[in-house]
Amino acid sequence: MDDRTRYEAVSSRDARFDGAFFFAVVTTGIYCRPSCPAVTPKRANVRFYQTAAAAQAGGFRACRRCRPDAVPGSAEWNVRADAVGRAMRLIGDGVVDREGVPGLAGRLGYSARQVQRQLNAELGAGPVALARAQRSHTARVLLQTTGLPVTEIAFAAGFASVRQFNDTIRRIYARTPSALRAEAGTGLGGGRGAGLRAGIPLRLAHRGPYAAGALFDLLGDGAVDRVEEMAGEPGRRTYRRTLRLPYGTGIAAVDEGSPGPWLEARIHLTDLRDLTTAVQRLRRLFDLDADPYAVDEALAADPRLAPLVAARPGLRSPGAADPEEEAVRALVGREGAAELVERYGKVLDVPCGALTHVFPEPGVLAGAVTDPALRTLTAALADGQLRLDAGADREEAERALGTLPGVDRRTAALIRMRALGDPDVDPYGTAGAERWRPWRSYAVRHLETAARQPQISAPSHAPATSRQAKSSTSTA
Repeated sequence: MDDRTRYEAVSSRDARFDGAFFFAVVTTGIYCRPSCPAVTPKRANVRFYQTAAAAQAGGFRACRRCRPDAVPGSAEWNVRADAVGRAMRLIGDGVVDREGVPGLAGRLGYSARQVQRQLNAELGAGPVALARAQRSHTARVLLQTTGLPVTEIAFAAGFASVRQFNDTIRRIYARTPSALRAEAGTGLGGGRGAGLRAGIPLRLAHRGPYAAGALFDLLGDGAVDRVEEMAGEPGRRTYRRTLRLPYGTGIAAVDEGSPGPWLEARIHLTDLRDLTTAVQRLRRLFDLDADPYAVDEALAADPRLAPLVAARPGLRSPGAADPEEEAVRALVGREGAAELVERYGKVLDVPCGALTHVFPEPGVLAGAVTDPALRTLTAALADGQLRLDAGADREEAERALGTLPGVDRRTAALIRMRALGDPDVDPYGTAGAERWRPWRSYAVRHLETAARQPQISAPSHAPATSRQAKSSTSTA
């Protein structure tokens, strides 16, 4: 897009571009999402930025009306396999907060200076600024949805000090943390224990139509006992699963029905420093940063897929909440995965209903299982020979999978599609699939969904239940 096209999107308040770029108004010092309902500023007063961090670095603060930090992520980072795309996925997963810029650079195979230069040149912000913008959003969510003390929120969001936290919040939101909390009007209280017990309510934003029913069907069909469960009637189901996270464990619950462009969710964590990572992994699992307009337009041009796209607009290609877990499941299947959980899974300190375990780590399986293929796969994951994290090189990962005994081409492709979130994979060698590039993963999902559900699905957004209507107004 050029600036003329961007300004047209702003003038028409086109929500399709929320998250794809941001615009700032020099006369007000505010930056917004393209769909902001405020009066459209004059073109001469508008500046465009590819990321919120770049707008913040330019001295602009977030709009109070449209909350530009709460938009879906750019679909570009799902598609791109270059260093910048991989870096953005890793930053979203919290790598900079945990390992710093040197850790990010090491995972990408570049020097810290090269990574800094590439991100600044293309995005107008370096890795530290991008991570800071993400931390500020996490802090806002915690301030407005929990009763945790401000000091604890500062460190849970990833800030190095309370002073840094206060300065950043003032600069980005033009309010103190206490004022930001008061603005939510939730009357939260109860301290740390209450905040952890209640969990964190979120709205996981997406753009465009979202065929939630088909995705929840897929997750329900593949759910592994003790780590996943699906409850409720179609249209009002809740998917719940346990999470293995860098600092601890978590339990996430995501509702199918929603009254708006988001999925209602609630996350329980043993360590709040895992919030950013947990949210990003849910976003990848539910493919919330996709661009359904681009996908549907491309696939609808094929006569074979056109009726399927018309029946289920916004069909997503789900990723994985835990890429290493997904790789093991692709190899052993649902029943084999359930057996592994029963024998080697980590028992939760506080079980929650049917959720009692976290899927076993690769290192545990590598030293315990007897199946040669599974032992080789988990050993490769445990020692770093095979990397499936958010910033992994997809081509390199598939080549590494191809060298492992027992991992055939189809299994490797399924791992690439789910664990690595590649939007352009055809695991089955479908005739004519080349026509569907770069969205073959979505085409495959359409064909699979049509085979399971020959009748047109119900609308993707069911009416909200009373519980959903009362849930938090925070968006992640």
